[in-house]
Amino acid sequence: MIELKQVTKRYGATLAVDGLSFRAPEGQIVGLLGQNGAGKTTTLNMLTGYFPPTSGQVLVNGVDMLQDPRTCKRCIGYLPEKPPLYDEMTVAAYLAFVCELKEVERKAIPAHIKEIMATCGLTEVSQRLVGHLSKGYRQRVGVAQALCGNPPVIVLDEPTVGLDPRQVVEIRELMRQLGKDHTVIFSSHLLSEIQQLCQRVIILHKGKLIREADMADLTGGGDTLRLRASIAMKEKQLLPALKGLDCVRRVKVLPTSDVNITEVELECVTGGDRGDPQTQLFRLLCALDAPLRLLVPQRDTLEEVFLRATAEDDA
Repeated sequence: MIELKQVTKRYGATLAVDGLSFRAPEGQIVGLLGQNGAGKTTTLNMLTGYFPPTSGQVLVNGVDMLQDPRTCKRCIGYLPEKPPLYDEMTVAAYLAFVCELKEVERKAIPAHIKEIMATCGLTEVSQRLVGHLSKGYRQRVGVAQALCGNPPVIVLDEPTVGLDPRQVVEIRELMRQLGKDHTVIFSSHLLSEIQQLCQRVIILHKGKLIREADMADLTGGGDTLRLRASIAMKEKQLLPALKGLDCVRRVKVLPTSDVNITEVELECVTGGDRGDPQTQLFRLLCALDAPLRLLVPQRDTLEEVFLRATAEDDA
């Protein structure tokens, strides 16, 4: 649906985004994750056509944003970090105004607005001035304007920033519902938010892409299994045998105070013809006469993945 190809953005001598390439598949909720200043907002501004890239391509359904911006922007609804609201207008009047800007057929506007307000939980405040709404309702209005014209792609920049806990839950549920019918791309520095909502994660650091994966693969699910094992055998004897297992992708040695005990973290591939990694490990250790003292499946939190990826990039 949306693809960035070697996109770079410079502000004078400052390199904000550096050779960024990724795809947002159709029908998924994709999270853009990074520290403050990582380039998330700049990336979304280029993705939506608000800023042109210094170099590279932004493609929407195969169409270049710079070559045909009108066609591309019809496919995208955008909620910036600061929603573009007009405080002196009522909610219904504001949404009608946005529909006109997005060239929705005039006779279809009333029904379209009614549907959007029902989706976003705005029906009861439709005749209130936007300037009189709470922060949570203003954010809902911001999401509603992004839905005007029924674009297949919804882009949200920090949609829950500044909200109270109850409002955060409400906006998250709204995003979850939107993900059933739209491709949703949103940025956040809240790891728990992205882990709850997203099927795919893109991690930016200092303007560069450092990780891109499905959530299940990123946190140790999918076809990857991580095992922590404590084995009564010296490291020098054990490691070649572990690395020789078909299912083992990577072996990380963990510190231990006993030279006769080796503790390792194994990253294993499941499925296919390899068989069950735990069964393979048991058979190997039996053949080596190496007692297994501990075996625990491991799963990463998104926080652990993020901190490890950014630390490795810094190193």
